[in-house]
Amino acid sequence: MTIRSPLLLLIPLLLHNTAVDAADVYEAGSVRVQLAVIAKNLEHPWSLTFLPDGSQLVTERAGRLRVIRDGTLVREAVTGLPELAVAGQGGLLDVILHPEFDDNQTLFLSYAHRNSNSMTTRVAKARFDGKDLSNVEVIFEALPRGKTTRHFAGRMVFDPEGHLYISVGDRGEKDRAQNTRDDAGGVHRIKINGEPAPGNPFLNNSDVNDSFFTYGNRNIQGMTLHPKTGEVWSHEHGPRGGDEVNIIRAGNDYGWPKVTYGIAYSGVPISSKTTMAGVTDPLYYWDPSIAPSGMAFYTGDLFPEWQGDLFVGALKMRKLVRLSLDGENVTNAEDLLTGLNERIRDVRMGPKGALWLLTDSAKGKVYRMTPAK
Repeated sequence: MTIRSPLLLLIPLLLHNTAVDAADVYEAGSVRVQLAVIAKNLEHPWSLTFLPDGSQLVTERAGRLRVIRDGTLVREAVTGLPELAVAGQGGLLDVILHPEFDDNQTLFLSYAHRNSNSMTTRVAKARFDGKDLSNVEVIFEALPRGKTTRHFAGRMVFDPEGHLYISVGDRGEKDRAQNTRDDAGGVHRIKINGEPAPGNPFLNNSDVNDSFFTYGNRNIQGMTLHPKTGEVWSHEHGPRGGDEVNIIRAGNDYGWPKVTYGIAYSGVPISSKTTMAGVTDPLYYWDPSIAPSGMAFYTGDLFPEWQGDLFVGALKMRKLVRLSLDGENVTNAEDLLTGLNERIRDVRMGPKGALWLLTDSAKGKVYRMTPAK
């Protein structure tokens, strides 16, 4: 009989969970960067947020919420998650903290949910004690439900007034994005108790659900606040072409599917128009599609040449895109990290000037990007 010591039994566990110290160097335009792997072997990680103590929370679309503490992925997943469904593009999606998390330890999760009437996008709030969730409460549910497993969207952001913005995709049924009695295909703005936010543009309109802030949005998978104006910027997937960057403004119709720069996956045209009266044109679009996901303005000091630039991850084209801005005008688009050859799912501005990236795969990674030494 071979007897293994407790220390030897522990070594594989430590190797699996400990962060990788080595960092690969890449040319990012005129800037040399290094990417350090902070965590790996995550099952389709979808979102990342930063806790006040310097730890990180990461969602896995497969239905787990994970903690990275002191540069190490905690083996045990957070317990107490709401009931959710993992199917197609659905699962556990975004995680963000309450603006006063230090005082109330409240966070918010978006996710797919299934019942006998099929699937939808839900948002729940919960209290997080560093290990477990408690006091879980569903505060938003997109209705009616749909039978597809596509286009749940799920990105969230708080505005400076503390209202929560939630993107809901068209669920792969494009005409739903123009039906304002149907929660699909738009951005909703609510209070943290789930009620429609005061000042929502359609509160007195019986033809539009009260939580709607915008509509005509196909599938927003990136939302962030502009660091100076406080406005919500977003991007959304087009079909074959027509990915868009937009500013989310009250009451606007972003046109899907009445106008688009893309065509159907079958090659059939969707619309003969790329603009029309009453529709908000994108600030920028991609054709062909890059399948954007994740979005962050750079506001740190480590890369002074990137100050104020907008960063977008790309799933299909496997790259990070840097958009230079002059106000609301995109003056240049630069492709970065093409040599990484990873589907970039999320992009986050870190608390110490680094950019953080999630890669979308069955063995996804969390990267921290800093200037090369």
